[in-house]
Parts: sequence; C-alpha cells; structure tokens
Amino acid sequence: MMTKRVYIIVAFLLPALLLLSSCFRSGHGAGHVLDTQDSVITAAKLLSMQRTADYTLVTIADPWRGGVLHRYVLVPRDTDLPADLPEGTVVRTPISRALVYSSVHTSLFSELGSLDAVKGVVDSQYFIDSTLVAGIKSGSIADCGNSMNPTVEKVIDMQPDAILLSPYQDASYGQITKLDIPIIECADYLEFDPLGRAEWMKFYGELVGRSVEADSIYNARVTAYNDVKQKAAGAKTRPTVVTEMVISGVWNVPGGQSYMARILNDAGGRYLWADDKNTGSLALDFNQVLAVAHDADFWFIKWTNINSLKDLQGAFDLNKEMAAFKNKRVYVCDTDKTRFFDRIPFHPEVLLREFAAILHPELFPEFQNQMYHHID
Repeated sequence: MMTKRVYIIVAFLLPALLLLSSCFRSGHGAGHVLDTQDSVITAAKLLSMQRTADYTLVTIADPWRGGVLHRYVLVPRDTDLPADLPEGTVVRTPISRALVYSSVHTSLFSELGSLDAVKGVVDSQYFIDSTLVAGIKSGSIADCGNSMNPTVEKVIDMQPDAILLSPYQDASYGQITKLDIPIIECADYLEFDPLGRAEWMKFYGELVGRSVEADSIYNARVTAYNDVKQKAAGAKTRPTVVTEMVISGVWNVPGGQSYMARILNDAGGRYLWADDKNTGSLALDFNQVLAVAHDADFWFIKWTNINSLKDLQGAFDLNKEMAAFKNKRVYVCDTDKTRFFDRIPFHPEVLLREFAAILHPELFPEFQNQMYHHID
C-alpha cells in the first residue's frame, strides 16, 4: 500500500513515474474519456464531479489503461437513498470515521476544519500533526498498522465509513477490500498540473461535508497562483534552472511536462529540460546533467541535512563543478522541517511564489521564503 514516503517519491522524485509517462504524453491514457458535462472540475484531468439535488457523482479516470478507475455516488447521510442512483460505489456523506493512509490528506482535512473525521491511520510514525499524534497516543485515533498489510482486526474495530488511500497500477488492497467499506482512491498525486492537483480538494471537501469551504479555498488558490504567474510573466529575464541532485549515482530530473517543470515555468524560470515530453522523472547520471545544466543560473534541491555548500560537496564532490554552486545560487528545501510534501499538493501557490521570488526578487521585494533557503 502507498505510504506517505511512497506518495512523496511517486509524486515528486523517482523515475518510477516513467511508467506513467507513456500514458500521459498526449493525454491521460489511451482512450481516456471522462464525462465532464456539468462537472464542477475545471483543471484536474483525472477527476469529474457532477452535483445534483440528490447526490454527487464523482468519476476518476484510469491513468494507466484509460477508461474509469472508480466511480462514486455521494449521498447525504440524512436522506433516503434515491431509487435511480447511477452505477458506482455509494458513500454516505459527510464521512465521520475515516481511515486515512496519507498525511497529505489529513493536512487538508485539518485546513477544512474536518480533522475530527479521521478516526484511524496507518504508518502512524509519518503523521506529525500534534492533534493526530495525541489522538494516536490516547487511542482515540486507531493505529491500524502497516499500510502494506493493515491489521484487519483494528480496521474492523474502528468501524470506518471510508478508507482513503493512494492507488497505483495493478493495485491490490488486500483484505480490506472484503470489509464492505468504501475505498476512496486518492489519485490526486497523478495530476501533473499544479492547480489540477489542488482541485481534488473539491472531492475531499464533498466527502467531509465541507464542499462550500473547499470550493472557496480552491478559488482563492487559483487567484493567488495566477496573480503570481502573471507578475512573473512580466519579468525582464528568465533565469535557467536545474533541480534536485545525484543520489546513489542517479540524478532524478523532472521531465519537461512534470509538476515541478510547470511550476518553474510559471514562476518565470527557464527549465533546462522544458522541451522534454515526459510527465515523470528522467533517471540520469551526473555527467548527463552536467552537460545540460553546467551553467544553470539557479539550483533548487529538495533534501534533508544540506545546510551549506560544504554539505552539498560532501554529498557528491563533483557538485562543486556546477556554476550555481560556484556562484552561490543554490537553494535547499529541508523536506523534514518544512512539511513540504504535506502542504504543497494543495498549496501550489506557495511553491510558485517561492520560486518566483527567488528568480525575480525585484518583483517580490518583501517576500520571505518559507520552503527554500539559500546556502553558502
């Protein structure tokens, strides 16, 4: 099952995403069709959501094979089931006893004011929200074991009304599929448009009875994102950018159509692999990256315990050959300290503003970085 750390790797870093790239080069999967008529979803490509007087129909596209991955029919808990419901997994809303696999989604629930809907987690060591940690410690939030093999007895005891997990290709969710509990396949991490990924909050808001709040928050995100994008578009220069670093001999470079590449472009940067068509990562060695990015103006890295250029050179001596290293234009995000992976999926405007302010400080003179810090 997909833990927080696997979510992180798949969504941002490793070449496992290359498995997806063939499906996404000219759309989301061969034969991918979603009924978007009357959908309230505008940016997400894998999600469609139609609201009616009696229910909300949610359709998730299959990014690997095309067609439909899952269809849900969300029906208010305080009403009778309509006789003519469309085909799909019926979920009574608002859910109030959710088993959640990823802290990405509990962070959103907290922002929506619905953290109390989380009554169980797996891989509890990866949840750092103080309310959740206290609940897990006291037993009011069930620790259901390892996401790869949840403790079924604990799942049964907590009586969840929904299980939220992140799908992967050919996923088999084990014994929990036999419990007759709706499994919500949280495929938001497979969206490569920043606002498209964030728009999944509309679905999650609907699940916890916070659709009005989720719509409002998302609209604010769109406005903030587009304001920064428009401002950055007026910059007189477009500095060149390289991201990440070599780890165990491999430098996982975001593809030219990836989430990170799109944000860098919107921030007024010139991403050096922008012409690449992949939505995932490219597994390169140091020399391959050096050949393209030796003279890059800026270097952005997501990692831990890189607090100086000395640390960066210590991680791999040849890092000192990069022009950004020599010119002291390296910025690092400590993913442990910043909660980057919990926050950014539903806050793309935060990451956009970080990059735009670093690349074009003259346009954002008052901005103080929250995620990336300069090292020297």
